Amino acid sequence: MNCKKYGVPFYGASWVPPTVLRSDFDGAGASGEGPPITAESYVVLAGGGGEGRSGIPNALLLSHFDPASNSLSDQPVSKLGTGSDLPYRMAVHPGGEGLICSLPKSCRWFEWDAVESTDIHSLSLKSSEKVLDQLEDVGQQLALTFNSEGSVLATGGEDGKLRVFKWPSMEYMLNEANAHTSVKDLDFSPDGKFLVSVGSGGPGRVWDVASSTSVASLPKENDEIFGFCRFSHTSDNIKVLYVTVMRDQGGSIVKFDTTSWKRMSSKHVVRDPISAFNVSADGKLLAVGTIQGDIWILDATGMRVQTTVRKAHLGLVTALKFSQDS
Repeated sequence: MNCKKYGVPFYGASWVPPTVLRSDFDGAGASGEGPPITAESYVVLAGGGGEGRSGIPNALLLSHFDPASNSLSDQPVSKLGTGSDLPYRMAVHPGGEGLICSLPKSCRWFEWDAVESTDIHSLSLKSSEKVLDQLEDVGQQLALTFNSEGSVLATGGEDGKLRVFKWPSMEYMLNEANAHTSVKDLDFSPDGKFLVSVGSGGPGRVWDVASSTSVASLPKENDEIFGFCRFSHTSDNIKVLYVTVMRDQGGSIVKFDTTSWKRMSSKHVVRDPISAFNVSADGKLLAVGTIQGDIWILDATGMRVQTTVRKAHLGLVTALKFSQDS
């Protein structure tokens, strides 16, 4: 495991999409100027100290990752401050157009800035002139996600509102005022047909994107509290939906069938509340982060623990993201 501290608590993390860098940019360093820089070698991080006078800045950071040595750059390769606004949630556009961050009251769009000359190859972020009018003064958004094509954007608010837009036109597809008491997490199915939402109060909900209607509910059992949701597929390519739940005995993962929307199985995995969750692109691995700072990697087939990293972080784990090659 590689560990670097950049002086900022992070709430969002993602890999930079391969499409951001052109192939000739990918070859940087081939003339002996240093290691090749590839798009997979960049991680974008978002976070900060909030509005208080903690001295901790609010910023978006880009870090370089070297797969050969399994190491992050000692310092960020780029840093873009966001003033007094904390970037709390982040969604990177899969086509490489840029990324959206939720700030305390609004959402803001940022763009990649690639510099290429004979001896300099670098990537940074810049504030965009594109203003997301529909997401101005909407309050804190707790969930942001694009579909896999990058043609639809969904946002879920602390106030329970679910908004779905065509991208980049920002034309409303769905504007549901009472999706949940508060929206906690969102995820599109790989084919983009469905959007799942989980939140405080009531069941999880499945939305048909084309018709903008709720087509199924995911009921809770007993004392369950839903946390995170991710679509995936099994080794024999059956489409499934994972939802993390909190019960008296700790954190569990429930697997749902995506045709009947009924439960297939449930597995208790950790004693502590789950604070972050992700599924690898190949569907073989699940990652769980806890409020104690532990990370667990599980085999998706039987949900058996493969790797445990105790105290991976000093505080709770806020974000987990597998690389595209899993």
